[in-house]
Amino acid sequence: MMKIDVCFTPALYPFYHTADAVVVVVDIFRATTTMCAAFENGVQSMRPVATLGEARAYKWQGWLVGAERNVKRCEFADFGNSPFDYPTDKVLNKKIIFTTTNGTRAITTASEAYRVAVGAFSNLAAVTRYCLHHKHNVIVLCAGYNDRFNIEDSLFGGALVSSLLETGEFETGSDAAVVAYEMWQSQKDDMIGFINRSEHIWRLRANGLEDSVPFCLTLNTTQKVPELVMLGGVLELFPASF
Repeated sequence: MMKIDVCFTPALYPFYHTADAVVVVVDIFRATTTMCAAFENGVQSMRPVATLGEARAYKWQGWLVGAERNVKRCEFADFGNSPFDYPTDKVLNKKIIFTTTNGTRAITTASEAYRVAVGAFSNLAAVTRYCLHHKHNVIVLCAGYNDRFNIEDSLFGGALVSSLLETGEFETGSDAAVVAYEMWQSQKDDMIGFINRSEHIWRLRANGLEDSVPFCLTLNTTQKVPELVMLGGVLELFPASF
């Protein structure tokens, strides 16, 4: 029986890391939802970088760059961190450098795992199939906010726990997975009502960015699962379909 676990913040990840696990990184508001939308709209690859300095350096070299800090698009960037920033007519077959406050840092934190995939409510069913395909223990790594717990990423963790338990091939790996599962079971019928109590939705609203919230909470709009690959010493995300 394989195990599904949930790590609520990147600060806790050293206590969960195992080299043979599939890690599903989630940042619902908004990085991983945005990545899934970008790949659905035809992006060829996305290269996650942790710092603004790295992103600026790529911009100077002529790359397209998506960059955000504290929910706001960076002034030098071509794109921000909204799923609506990456329409097909702008991103089809493009390679994009991407950096955000929490999501891309979480991806690089998990980079030494057996597999690293990007999860969101928009690809929940596809991520479930991805995990079943690889037949390894799974860790959901919640990006959180500045290494703190947040509701929306943990709710996704519970959704994936539920989805994998239903297959009969997984069991919970710790109390964290049980708590996330119970959160999902009790709140899945009113996600927006529950999310309205979260800190991050108020940050989005304060900056006029709440238009993406319903999209970020919509289930299964894509079969794309962005997967992290090391090429020539550089980490890059490519879309896999499941």
